[in-house]
Amino acid sequence: MIRRTLFLALFLPFLCLAQNENYDPAMAEELGADEYGMKYYTFVLLTTGENKDTDPEAKQISFEGHMENIKVLAERGDLIVSGPFGENKKSFRGIFILNTADIEEAKEWLSNDTAIENGYLKAHYIPWYGSAALPNYLPDADKVWQKKP
Repeated sequence: MIRRTLFLALFLPFLCLAQNENYDPAMAEELGADEYGMKYYTFVLLTTGENKDTDPEAKQISFEGHMENIKVLAERGDLIVSGPFGENKKSFRGIFILNTADIEEAKEWLSNDTAIENGYLKAHYIPWYGSAALPNYLPDADKVWQKKP
């Protein structure tokens, strides 16, 4: 029992440092991964904005522009994740995960979002550290919906 405990105490730390046999250095470099397979993105929390205008046409036009901006960002590979929240009491409306660590660049990408620009939504920008492989889910995500969102 003492031998087994001593063996585990001495060698377990080295076993934990073993390299990942699935590691793909070319993919890691292409995706900008650090040694943990992670990188920084910009997480954008969308909350209800200050605009309380009840004109349904103006609101519709703003949200059509919002959806168009989402489409453009996704096609460029700048938008990794987006989606609305369900009903909640915190005024949380949705999220974006943008493929940049630069908050100013993220703000520039969303400067054309008419729902944000017109105050229907407010964007809160937060650095976020996540898997560098996150962008790779997008090609498969396009294969699972039956109706275009």
